Amino acid sequence: MPTQSSLIDLKKITKSYILGDGSTYFALNDINLKIEKGEFVAIMGPSGSGKSTLMHIIGALDTPSKGDYFFKRKNISAYSEDELAQIRNREIGFVFQAFNLLPRTTVYKNVERPLMYAKIPQNERKLRVMEALKLVDLEDKSQSLSNKISGGQIQRVAIARAIVMNPSVILADEPTGNLDMKTSHGIMRIFKSLNAKGRTIIVITHEPDIAEYSKRKIKLVDGKIVSDTKKR
Repeated sequence: MPTQSSLIDLKKITKSYILGDGSTYFALNDINLKIEKGEFVAIMGPSGSGKSTLMHIIGALDTPSKGDYFFKRKNISAYSEDELAQIRNREIGFVFQAFNLLPRTTVYKNVERPLMYAKIPQNERKLRVMEALKLVDLEDKSQSLSNKISGGQIQRVAIARAIVMNPSVILADEPTGNLDMKTSHGIMRIFKSLNAKGRTIIVITHEPDIAEYSKRKIKLVDGKIVSDTKKR
């Protein structure tokens, strides 16, 4: 069984697809992975290695073909779509390469959206939105439109939106893929700061310098974990 401190525990996870010629393609093949609360993990690998598939399963966006996924010691492998949606909304903060913000909407309204879906009262929403914006140093941009700020600021808004529900884990998929080097490192320093405050961070990346910010690096090749190293 998963330990008391384990947040994510994947046991013999396989994700396979039947191809047009009748053969089976294994996007993930017999993955065993445990992530504890408060870890900062980078999942790496070349294109086609399975890291996006692994992210979708960890993020409850997809389900495995075989194996068990324990999230906070509960086996969610066979959860319904509604049950998985609840986990996504309350437990996982997503940061994507494409930002996924509403462009003609203010920074404040974009960060507030998850709280509105969760029916959080308005007074509490305001406190939590401004606190999240303060953590990414964007309080002064709260009323700016999201299409009137820089790419780096947009990604910081996306991080604020990801943390506003106080999720158990922040899952970032190539969060610096559309940014220049200086801005990318600024974004990673924000993740490092959030991790120092006790938040669990999982970053999917193919860039070694971005992975260096993490405390643990997991490398995938052909749907299998080929290395798993922690910083001393």
